[in-house]
Order: sequence, then C-alpha cells, then structure tokens
Amino acid sequence: MDVPDRTGLPSTKELFSCLTDCHQSLLTGSSPKLSDHEVGRLIFCGVCGQDPGGDTQEGAESSRWELTCLSLTLLKKICCSVSDRSLHADILSLLLGHMDLMPQLVRLFQEEDQVISHLAAQSASVCVLYLLETSGTVSPAWQEKCVRVFSSSHPGPELDACLWSLTNVLKKLLKKSHQALLGDVAAAFDGSLTAFCSKLLHEDRIEESWSGTTFCLLLDLLEALSASGLICGAGVCLTCQKIPISHSAALLMAVSRRSEYFVKKRTLLLLKRVLLQKPGEDWSLEGVLSAVGGRSSSDRRVLAQSVLKAVADGWLHSVQVEDAVFFGGARRGRENEGLKGDGTMLRAVSLILLKSVELHLQTGAEGTDSAAEVNSYLQSLWSFLRRWRAAQAEVTHPCSWISLLFGEQDDDLMEAASASLSIFLSCRRSSGLEDHATMEAACASGCNPHCHFLLLLQSLSFDHSILLDFLISSETCFLEYFVRYLKYLRGDCRGFTAACKALSDTHGSEARSRGLRLVEYDSSDESSEDTPERDKLSGSTAAEVKLQSESVSSAAAVLLDQDVCPTLDRAVSCLSDLREVVTKLQAKKLFPYNPSSLLKLLAAVENLHQSSPLSL
Repeated sequence: MDVPDRTGLPSTKELFSCLTDCHQSLLTGSSPKLSDHEVGRLIFCGVCGQDPGGDTQEGAESSRWELTCLSLTLLKKICCSVSDRSLHADILSLLLGHMDLMPQLVRLFQEEDQVISHLAAQSASVCVLYLLETSGTVSPAWQEKCVRVFSSSHPGPELDACLWSLTNVLKKLLKKSHQALLGDVAAAFDGSLTAFCSKLLHEDRIEESWSGTTFCLLLDLLEALSASGLICGAGVCLTCQKIPISHSAALLMAVSRRSEYFVKKRTLLLLKRVLLQKPGEDWSLEGVLSAVGGRSSSDRRVLAQSVLKAVADGWLHSVQVEDAVFFGGARRGRENEGLKGDGTMLRAVSLILLKSVELHLQTGAEGTDSAAEVNSYLQSLWSFLRRWRAAQAEVTHPCSWISLLFGEQDDDLMEAASASLSIFLSCRRSSGLEDHATMEAACASGCNPHCHFLLLLQSLSFDHSILLDFLISSETCFLEYFVRYLKYLRGDCRGFTAACKALSDTHGSEARSRGLRLVEYDSSDESSEDTPERDKLSGSTAAEVKLQSESVSSAAAVLLDQDVCPTLDRAVSCLSDLREVVTKLQAKKLFPYNPSSLLKLLAAVENLHQSSPLSL
C-alpha cells in the first residue's frame, strides 16, 4: 500500500489500514514497509485513541475501539518479534524511550471495556519484560500504576489488569530463571502487595464483594510469588513471597466460605503446591524448580499447623465437593469409574492433610498422644472421603484410599505414598508396639506402607519397566520414596509377606475387583501404537484389599482360597527384573545417576526371598 502523505497525518481509515498492513507483514515474518518512526507514530496514535487526521466522522467510538485493539495487538506482536530476534528493536526503543508510550498503556488498564483493559495489560507486560532484559530496570510508569491500584484496593478492571500484568511478568521471568530480575520485581511490590493482601485476605472480609475472577487472579499472583521465592533462594526473602503461608488461615476459610466452586478449587491447589514446594507446576516450571533448593521447612510447618487446626475445628465438614464435570457439561459413564466426586478437589484435600501431618511430625511431635492425634486426623480424612461418596463401591480397607484417589496422577500418588510412609515411620518409632500391632494400627489408619507399595505394583501390572520410568523421571519423588521404602522392607519381611497375603490374587492381574479403579500400564506388544503406553487406561482393571478376619485392619489376614505365593512372587520378581535392567544400564553408563545404593537394596530383598520364599 502507499505510504501516507508526509505533509499531513493519515485519517483514521488510513491509520487502520497502515496498522493492518504492518501486522500482516509481521505475521508473514517480514518487516513492515513503513519506517520505524512511522510505525511507532501509528501505534502511539492508536493506543491513545486519537484521530490523527482530525476526521471526527471516522473517529466514531466503534472505530476507535477497533483502532485501539489493533494497535495493542500490533505492539505485542512487535515485542514478541524483537524477543525472538526476527525484528530489530528500534521501534520499541523509539516507543518506550522518545515517545514514552508506557504511561499511555497503563492508562488503558482502567478501561471498563475488558477487552481493551486486558490487551493493554498484555502489551504492557511484554514491554516491561523488554525493559527489564535490556536495561535491568522496572518500568516506573507500570510500577507506579500497580502500586497505586494495590494501595486503593478498589475492585474492577484496573485491579484485574494490574494483577494479571504482574503475574505474567513473573511467569516469564520464572521460565527463564532470571533470579536477579525476579528479586527486583518482587521487591518493587513487596510493601504494596503485603498491605493489599492484608485487606483482601482478612478473615472477616473473605466473603465480601471481591469477584471470583479477581480472587483467582490474586491466587495466580501468589503462586508466582511463591515460585519466585524458591528460585531466588535465601538471598531474597520478601514478605510477599510468603503470603500463602502468613494468610493460610484466611485461604482455608475461603475454601469453606466462598460461594464460587472454582475459587474453592483454585485455593486448594495453591495450598497444595505450596506445601509440596511445587508452585507453578502448571506453567512448565518443573525443570526450573527441580534445580533449586526448597523453602525452609519451618515456613511450610506454619501452613501445616493452620491446616491441622482447621481440621480439628471441623473444617472438613464445610468443604464442598461437586460431582466431576467435563468440558461441554457431559459426564462420562459411571460404570467403570472409581471416583464419583471431583477428583481434583478430593486429591487436593487429601494431599494437603497428609503433607500437613507429615510436617507436623517432623517438628518432633511424637509419642503415644501424638499417634492418637495423627490417627484422629486420618480418620477425619477417610470420613470426609466417605461422606462425599468418593468411591463407587464401599472401601473396606483404608489403605486402598491412596491408590483409589491418586492412581491417575503419578506425581501426587508418589507424594501421598511418601507422606504416608513418613507418617507411619514416625508413629512406629514413638508407639513402642510390636511390629504386628504396629501394622494393624497402620492398616486401620490407612498408612501401611506395604499395602501402598503392593497396590502400586498391581496398578502397574507388576511391570518393572514402569518403575524404571519412575526412577528416571524427575517429575515425581519416586526415587526418594522407593529408597526409603526398600530400607524399611529390608527390616520388615514379615509385614511385607502379611500384606501380600491380604491382597487377593484370585483373578490374576486383570479384573481383581470392581470397587477400585487404577491406571493399567499395559506393556503388551499387541497394544495400539497410537496410544502412549503409560497413558492407557483399563476401566476393568483394579486392585482390591480383602481382609478375612473380623478386624478389617489386620495386615496378617490370610487369602480366601489361594496361597500367597503368586502375589509375593510377582512382587519380588518385579523388583528383581528392575535390578537387572538398572544393572545393565549402569554397566553401559546409560543410567542418569549412580544407582549403587538402590541396587544393593534391591539385591537384599531378592536374597531374602530366595533364602526363605514363604516368609521373605
């Protein structure tokens, strides 16, 4: 198209056409035909909503809206092109320097039109990132706008835009592991955010007129700040990075008092991730977070104490769980489902409580009274799950809850199993009971580590290759859990054998029950090549704990009509196969870390079985 006449400014129609042409050029990977100065002037006029040609007829409100949206979209595209180095930075330097565009961008945050407000927040965020990465400074106009809005705490589009914009900047810096810049941005808003959250998350105001959207935007920001605290480490310790901990009581209250279900769920997910030190796990930050140290345990124990106090005060009775819903509103057939309620909510509540109990015991709170206290927390959890009809069929053995709830979520399953193992070991040390009595108590409270491990193996069809995947993967805590469990198994052979006897193997590896549904990891060569092996589900595959004595908690119960050897042999054979394949990989220097300690533990278990196959 023709370049506008340089003796005068283009009309609104010409401006719109020029901006469209520039945008199309960038989409095709080519540079705009206009000069940097001309493109910058067009964007500035569009963002300001000006009619550069003074054509009032063509400057109608609808046209101005389209012009502003197009200008913001083009600005964002230019920033992205500069970031990936497909476009030089002269246009941005001109806009953010000589033309001082940023005050005009943040002015649009207050637009009642949510489209313009959000587009402005997007464009401002990428401009802020550009300034941070090129000059190392936080945009003064952006900072002043957000600080002022947080201080006023007035709900509306402006507040939402500021929350979203700051969160987006932090997310981008988190993905690039910019520790210094993360610390600078968080520090710039430390005081204003701390004061803002003290108002919004006050226990007496948690139910007030803040919209669910605004509340969830705040939760996203708090998660980003928590993640920044982990990456920045001890060198940067800001109050705003600990808000989910310092205001945990109010957040728990939001779960029980807020009316919006999506707010309840989002709040629980935040608390769960903070406890597990996995904030930002949905933002592809796993590799980034795994490379840094965790937050001080004392911080998380504060959150754990808030959770346990709330549970003791009856918090679980106020937590609402809806039936599982799916995109489009359709519900899957229930004939093969293990869970009836919203699995995300059930898993979040369960893991929050299990992890809180584990952290509580790490404070040294052990002894007979402590064991009774822990048991009361766990019984409250199982009652909560039964109240919300979490399973299709009645779950007669508490240990099966872990596999039932977390069977489809590998990372959460390992966290739950690890927490349960820690709880069991702490209570075992302090109880002073004989091993068989300890195991009975463990089954009654749902924390028998042998039951959990065997149910895991059954859900994997005793396939050692899946265990190998877990060992290699950095996405779960399986290695830590597995080593700790094998150390315990080495010293409790009788308990392992008793747990094997309690697992019915009557129907082999398929259709062991209809009451529990776990993931089936089918390693058959005849399986479909179109479906990833670890993602295959079998609705008819499950694991069931059958206890044949009057006490459902007895791990020493015998099998109904079949000897224990098949279950015991399959479990030990799986571990033996795992040891062999790890040994071969280590010999070829293909294993990602030194597995010597793990191999010794696996060999010890195998030797015990070979020397005494019926008692291990």
